[in-house]
Order: sequence, then structure tokens, then C-alpha cells
Amino acid sequence: MIKIDAFIREEKFEDVKAALNAIGVNGMTVSQVMGCGIQRGYKEIVRGMQVDMQMQPKIKFEIVVSSEEWEEKTINAIQEAAFTGETGDGKIFSYEIRTAQKIRTKETGYDAIQATE
Repeated sequence: MIKIDAFIREEKFEDVKAALNAIGVNGMTVSQVMGCGIQRGYKEIVRGMQVDMQMQPKIKFEIVVSSEEWEEKTINAIQEAAFTGETGDGKIFSYEIRTAQKIRTKETGYDAIQATE
């Protein structure tokens, strides 16, 4: 099992969600977050004063997939849907999950992340 965390621009939320639905991703968790990358934000004029805006609003997608094949499909879908070519498009991380358990049924591993009735 593999977990994918993607941090994207807020305005790309619907595009990424639609791309994930189109390839059949069954579940995801989405959060509004704040963060900064290498660019460390930007400068903005507020009431005549220059202000450093270091933390940018982002959308975080958390997705668990069952295989490397699904990891590649999911990352490609996010990459294509979230791309603008501008600084601040975001980042995608993936990493191995040791275990998963469905609370209601106590299913573990692969069975815990599969869609059921």
C-alpha cells in the first residue's frame, strides 16, 4: 500500500478531484492547509505597506492506493490536473504504508482500503 500526499493550488481543487474520479480513485481526504516552499511566499502591498506573505493557502489531498501501478496513475492524474507552469503549483509525495485497518469490519491490509457496499 502506498500513501500519496499532494499539495496543490486552491483553484485547481475541482480539476484534481475530477481527474482522480475519472481514473477511479475510490477514496481521498482533502484539507485546506497553509505552507510555503522554496519561494518563501511573496510580497504584497496592504494598506500602503509592504507585507511578506510567507504562508500560502493550499489544498492537501491524501490518497491511499494498493499498488505501484495505481501510484503512478494517481500521481500522473494529479500532475496533469494541477499543472499551471507557474511557481507554487505544489508538490506530490508518496511513501509506503506498513498497515491499514478498517474500523467497522476489522479488515486489514489490501482489504481495508478496497471499496465495499
